[in-house]
Amino acid sequence: MKIKALSMLAATTLGWGVGCHAESLGCLIEPDRVADVGTQVVGVLEQMKVERGDSVTAGQIVARLTAQVERASVNVAQTRSAADAEYKQAVASNVLAQRKLDRTRDLVKKDFVSDQALDQADAEARVAEQRVAQAREAQRVALREYQLSAVQLGQRDVRSPFDGVVIERYRTEGERIEREPLVRVARVDPLRVEAIVPAAQFGSIVAGQGALVKTDLPNFGSLNAKVVLVDRVIDPASNSFRVRMVLPNPNNRIPAGLRCRVDFIVAQPATKDTAPILPTAPVSVPNPVGQKSVPVPGAHQLNDPLDMSALKKSVTDAGRALPGSRVFAQNQPAGGRAAVKSYLLMRQSRLSISTSLAAPGKTKVQSMSSFVVPRMIAMR
Repeated sequence: MKIKALSMLAATTLGWGVGCHAESLGCLIEPDRVADVGTQVVGVLEQMKVERGDSVTAGQIVARLTAQVERASVNVAQTRSAADAEYKQAVASNVLAQRKLDRTRDLVKKDFVSDQALDQADAEARVAEQRVAQAREAQRVALREYQLSAVQLGQRDVRSPFDGVVIERYRTEGERIEREPLVRVARVDPLRVEAIVPAAQFGSIVAGQGALVKTDLPNFGSLNAKVVLVDRVIDPASNSFRVRMVLPNPNNRIPAGLRCRVDFIVAQPATKDTAPILPTAPVSVPNPVGQKSVPVPGAHQLNDPLDMSALKKSVTDAGRALPGSRVFAQNQPAGGRAAVKSYLLMRQSRLSISTSLAAPGKTKVQSMSSFVVPRMIAMR
């Protein structure tokens, strides 16, 4: 429950709602890979280096066959590849033939020998050069034979194909091995979770989706897995399809072969909230003498007593914000209406004094104030 709550909280923070299928589905926790490891050649098992339950790494030797003949072949091939006497002899013969060719050319220029002697020296130099190339190729072939013998010797060693755990041992020392496997190796980090899902949920599960896996063991709670494969073909016999998930298993603490229940986490768009309400500074509305002022949020103070537009807007906002207005419920206390009336009467008296001292051109403002303020009082 804690993991599910944390998943819901994380998805809500990102702007998405999280939900799971109402019914958990059955699943099975399996090793990620299982291999029956055998040998490529026929031989007698000389040594078993692992037992059931041992951890192995990729390339580690798990068994070894008898290989006396192969070791001897490797030694012979190594000696042959290292022999370079024939090559050195060919090089020396080539040097001698080149010198003889140079001397014969000088003698031909001085008319001491015939052209036939020059042709013979030239042919001998070419033969010596080809012998050097032949010796070099023989040395390369010997090196290849040594590598082939080393590979054949390496086939007598049985190695693990990947990191994992030995879960079964089939053979023991002294047995003749042909095609039978020697050990079974399983990779348990990560684990593979297989689930059979009804066809009605096809399309709601995609690769990369999260899942919560629950086992019957009391030591393990809900485990976080990830969907990596969803079958694209539905089995017509069972009207279902398979889903594969990956479950991390550090230090191999979770055993494979457990039956489990899985809940797939489904992401849904979160509902959009209403527009935020911006806060406004409260303004005190004067009450009759002996009463405290009532703070009215959203109202505007009047700096000019003759500003009728500001007066109208301030009174309207104050009346809407106070209890008893049409915006709020009608069952609020009547103290707010009394405060509004006292405030309007005081403003009317101030406006009357101000307009009486104004010039004749201000009669229009006076008539407007005498009309607007009583009108608003009557509306309250």
